[in-house]
Amino acid sequence: MSIGRLLILFGLILVAAGLLVTVLDRLPIRLGRLPGDIVLRGKNSVFYFPLATSLLLSLVLTLVLWLFSRR
Repeated sequence: MSIGRLLILFGLILVAAGLLVTVLDRLPIRLGRLPGDIVLRGKNSVFYFPLATSLLLSLVLTLVLWLFSRR
């Protein structure tokens, strides 16, 4: 695969990711704010660990990659 086609492919992936983020922003459940995400608020600091979001994204990416590898 030439470098030009690879750059076009990465560009299309970035555009698709941008559209996906825009659409998901309008939904009532937002990524990063799911039940199961850990937020600890201290007096002068905040610790945030998106556990449920990480698991959900991992599951979705695993399914997508599995579907593409079946060709």
